[in-house]
Amino acid sequence: MNIAKSFYPYKSDQTAIIKKDKAEINNWANNLEYISEELEQLITLERQLLNNSDLLQQLHSIRRENTLRLGSLYKYEGAIRNSINDDKVSCDTFYLNNHEKNRNMYVEHIKKYRTIKTKVFTRIVEHAKDAT
Repeated sequence: MNIAKSFYPYKSDQTAIIKKDKAEINNWANNLEYISEELEQLITLERQLLNNSDLLQQLHSIRRENTLRLGSLYKYEGAIRNSINDDKVSCDTFYLNNHEKNRNMYVEHIKKYRTIKTKVFTRIVEHAKDAT
């Protein structure tokens, strides 16, 4: 007889999925917090070395977007935590789609941030070459 086993023998698959998703959300939040700190340093570098108003505006824009994403992520994390405490979360289509939507927004934000960060570093390298 073949009986389906739970992913973790002591927990339901649903609980395991929620635990994994909570860890993923925590990782996203930690990364966005780090990006906030990094953006402050990039803005300082831009102001002190480059003086490019377009690049500065892009940095301020991504910093604002990062702050909004982080706030949204904290709200989502709280909603998940409250739902788990109330035993209201089920791995239904809405929950899974909502988590996937948050994942996609996070990934797109990271891509956008990396593009701007690369621009700053490229300009710094160009500035250093010009200075020599």
